[in-house]
Amino acid sequence: MRARALRLAAATLAAAGTATLGLAAAPAQATGADPLDYVALGDSFSAGSGVLPLDVTAPLLCARSTANYPHVVAKRTGAKLTDVTCGGAQTKDFAGSQYPGVAPQLDAVKADTDVVTLTIGGNDNNTFISAILACGSAGVLSGGKGSPCKDANGDKFTEQIDASTYPALKTALRAVKAKAPNARIGVLGYPWIVPEKSVPGCFAKMPIATGDVPYLRDLQAHLNKAVQRAATETGATFVDMAAASDGHDACKPLGTRWIEPVLFGTNFVPVHPNALGESRMADQAIGVLKLG
Repeated sequence: MRARALRLAAATLAAAGTATLGLAAAPAQATGADPLDYVALGDSFSAGSGVLPLDVTAPLLCARSTANYPHVVAKRTGAKLTDVTCGGAQTKDFAGSQYPGVAPQLDAVKADTDVVTLTIGGNDNNTFISAILACGSAGVLSGGKGSPCKDANGDKFTEQIDASTYPALKTALRAVKAKAPNARIGVLGYPWIVPEKSVPGCFAKMPIATGDVPYLRDLQAHLNKAVQRAATETGATFVDMAAASDGHDACKPLGTRWIEPVLFGTNFVPVHPNALGESRMADQAIGVLKLG
């Protein structure tokens, strides 16, 4: 029975891999009675991939949800939303086509755009997904003991972030700023996927070895710091999710967690925000960007 559960965990991790993971200014307001012209860019955390219902106007491969945080922001603020978020997106997909027939995301940004939000960077070099797959597979093989993922990979993932993801983020954000120089640009950090340390009972849902839980947490913190640096250095606003999402990781029970686990979750794309998580990301964006 135990061997069967471990095989199921490894298979689910592989499926998750193929699916892909402030300014002190006046409130942003539209002129007169016109609603804010709001453009949403970004990856699966922006698209709400895995949360139903799906957006039938989006390419199927994007797995975009109508319950994603851009839709929630637009509903709460009355903004006019153009949503081009897409699961699996990397920074390069801002300027290039992610899939055949799918326009570069930057095409949606215009000179008169008022607000832009995005979550991006986690898929660059497949760093995030590669780390989750590597640590999950190592955890299954080790039965949850030790830190096999950290022992095998060391600083590999953080070095990729510094060498490649961080400069790519700056390039992408400069391009957004160039297209919409007067827009309020909000760059959301990634909410916590795992807790600070291993907790009893979580291995059944998130098969990460005890010593690799803090390793993955540190990796995510490193990525979020790179996103924050890139946002600050390009004149964008970083929407920090760290404090807000603490205690709402994938190890928590349904109704408390904002991220669904690898096993026994509710999303069809695991290790991604659920509807509650997307709603709370919207809360942070509205508050930090002063949209409401």
